Amino acid sequence: MTADLWLPIPPDEIEGLPEGLNPLFWDGGPTGEQEFPGDPADCVFYVVPYMKRQPVKVRPLPRMRNVRVVQTLTAGVDDVTARLADLPPGVQLCNARGVHEASTAELALTLILASLRGIPKFVRAQERGHWQSEFHPALADKNVLIVGYGAIGSAIEDRLAPFEVARVARVARSARTTARGPVHPLTELPALLPEADVVILSTPLTESTRGLVNAGFLARMRNGALLVNVARGAVVDTKALLAELESGRLTAALDVTDPEPLPRDHPLWRAPGVLISPHVGGPSSAFLPRAKRLLVDQLGRFVNREPLRNVILTTGTTDEE
Repeated sequence: MTADLWLPIPPDEIEGLPEGLNPLFWDGGPTGEQEFPGDPADCVFYVVPYMKRQPVKVRPLPRMRNVRVVQTLTAGVDDVTARLADLPPGVQLCNARGVHEASTAELALTLILASLRGIPKFVRAQERGHWQSEFHPALADKNVLIVGYGAIGSAIEDRLAPFEVARVARVARSARTTARGPVHPLTELPALLPEADVVILSTPLTESTRGLVNAGFLARMRNGALLVNVARGAVVDTKALLAELESGRLTAALDVTDPEPLPRDHPLWRAPGVLISPHVGGPSSAFLPRAKRLLVDQLGRFVNREPLRNVILTTGTTDEE
């Protein structure tokens, strides 16, 4: 058996890869049916292909009997956790914390500003050659609520700082204190929602957050509030959101949807007050250099038997959910 490393980036494009592993390139190919670069049983460190469908990402897992680390290049790991039964015990699952914060936070601010300032209307007016001047709300003086205050949520607040918002409230699974102020537990969401002009979703998709933004959640949002989703589509009940959008009570800016990709005939495309981007929070010029730095660091730690970063769980232990 060889100690193979499967990478979705050609190994010769990553400077500083440590010796001691046999690097092989595999990203699933254009159709997801690319042949494996070697025997999956020889793979000890698997870096999951980026921006591929879930069946492609998990296809080799049942045959990876000796894998020790599964490293995603995404912040969320729900695609892999859904197939944990395919992995042997003792496998460390790591996410890409540190890779997507800049890009995703940048897009979150883009969606907020574009939605509030009416940019979609201006683009449509430009296509018609129509000079359409209107009054639109500013981000300044707004109350903002960030639901999911991890690394990406914190990065979003970094970028909110220059915009003179009135207040930022933070929510995570459990309460804690940060240099910027308190982080409220999820149980306090009902009291916080009516105070927010902008609600930003940056939470991971877990059993506790799936469908979190349901009819009750949306009903508690104040009239005219903006919902921004840069998390996962399934965090939001699409039917409930559609009802609020079609009534004109709320607006939304969505980088992710449920279902995804959004079918061409889905009513969400044509709902009033919605701006949709096609899940592009991560893929930008900021991605590749940060991904390479993460991989070099993680692989160095693995070869030198040092603790890995960003370990979400270890299969076969009590932290596996």
